[in-house]
Amino acid sequence: MKILQAQSSPKLPFLISKAPKNGGLLLPRKSSLLLNSNPCVASQRHERFNWLLLNSSVSSSISTRAASVEANTSKITAGTGEKDVLKALSQIIDPDFGTDIVSCGFVKDLDINEESGEVSFRLELTTPACPVKDMFEKQANEVVAAVPWVRKVSVTMSAQPAKPVYAGELPMGLQAISNIIAVSSCKGGVGKSTVAVNLAYTLADMGARVGIFDADVYGPSLPTMVSPENRLLEMNPEKKTIIPTEYLGVKLVSFGFAGQGRAIMRGPMVSGVINQLLTTTEWGELDYLVIDMPPGTGDIQLTLCQVVPLTAAVIVTTPQKLAFIDVAKGVRMFSKLKVPCVAVVENMCHFDADGKRYYPFGRGSGSQVVQQFGIPHLFDLPIRPTLSASGDSGVPEVAADPQGDVSKIFQELGVCVVQQCAKIRQQVSTAVSYDKSIKAIRVKVPDSDEEFLLHPATVRRNDRSAKSVDEWTGEQTLQYTDVLEDIEPEDIRPMGNYAVSITWPDGFSQIAPYDQLQTLERLIDVPQPTPV
Repeated sequence: MKILQAQSSPKLPFLISKAPKNGGLLLPRKSSLLLNSNPCVASQRHERFNWLLLNSSVSSSISTRAASVEANTSKITAGTGEKDVLKALSQIIDPDFGTDIVSCGFVKDLDINEESGEVSFRLELTTPACPVKDMFEKQANEVVAAVPWVRKVSVTMSAQPAKPVYAGELPMGLQAISNIIAVSSCKGGVGKSTVAVNLAYTLADMGARVGIFDADVYGPSLPTMVSPENRLLEMNPEKKTIIPTEYLGVKLVSFGFAGQGRAIMRGPMVSGVINQLLTTTEWGELDYLVIDMPPGTGDIQLTLCQVVPLTAAVIVTTPQKLAFIDVAKGVRMFSKLKVPCVAVVENMCHFDADGKRYYPFGRGSGSQVVQQFGIPHLFDLPIRPTLSASGDSGVPEVAADPQGDVSKIFQELGVCVVQQCAKIRQQVSTAVSYDKSIKAIRVKVPDSDEEFLLHPATVRRNDRSAKSVDEWTGEQTLQYTDVLEDIEPEDIRPMGNYAVSITWPDGFSQIAPYDQLQTLERLIDVPQPTPV
């Protein structure tokens, strides 16, 4: 399809140039609304070490400041109280976003009593499973208490309500789920279900509201791995929806709980069953829905990825080369569907005996996935009889032995998933926005440091839907003059990790993939708005 070339407008002082592949002519400007949250390439332990260093420096500055101020020697002046408190809180940096908690919008319900010197506020985090929420609470108390006129500090911790970052007509059951995580291997027998179940219960132990969806209709694992009191799914006759069962506070849905056992049916029927189970379930408000993906890269997997706006994927493999070959197919599938893979779990890696560590199946499959596909985090699970036994007993290992070595590995994996999901949501929600001051669309594609500007009319004229392009010939039916030069979008919302939905004044909703936006003509030398 031929892309229409936008013309310069006499009304807008823009210089328009085709996008250079190397960015040689483009002068991108950073938006103050965008957070610099580049994906971390270090290991989880390195992340924690950096965070401890950060915390140590902040705590040190707090202690020094507090020691230099004598209690009750200063009094609050009119209008400076809120400024003092926010300035103090801006010392606390969110390690995921690299920005202070005030700029992140975490500080809510700030209340100051000038006469008594009492300060109260609420820190609203992105997820109740935030791994540093206790540290935030401690630091908030310390920095505000160090303000000279403050005598009492009251900090309340909360989390944002569960809601998807994606736009579009999502099924009712999925409209209150913040993050949907796929656990995939594309090869059977590598322990994918074990990882999915234990990850879900780890996230629940961190304080999140969690659900598990067993997407394997041919051989569902969930009924064996957990033991809910009610082992049959119930129907809501009025709403015609499915009520999930629960175990230890985690909501569960599996074809195995439908009273059918294992299915014998063709692929298209299986896709329909999975779609019905997933989208008609009353999940309610969830922070994380973990999907135990079936093996392979066929119709079932593609249906799940298309029906559900996946936030991220966790890849499970084993040390054998054969496992790597199949896992690589799955990673490529997620890459094409714009689903970021945030971690690799290498299961059955090693065991310890006689003071030595043995690798019975060889080494390197997980590391090879990390190196070849740039997935930043690798977690090794040992060969443990208890881990296997817990999968057969109906009690997940992290619930049976929460202080064990295996549980500690899953806690690190849980922290990684929470942090990466927060980054992805932030990148997606701020990827495309409209700047009314310069009448241009700002684009900063996730996982890219480049920001560029597009003319709204150029974006609208290059719509690729059936309303603008002849489906048979591929010719553009939307004429250049059909779109006003000064057209402005009414709303821009993300759709998954791959596109945005743009609503125009005539009511038309345009789906604009990031890949397409990167091919359009860009604006350069855009004059910045003059301050009033």
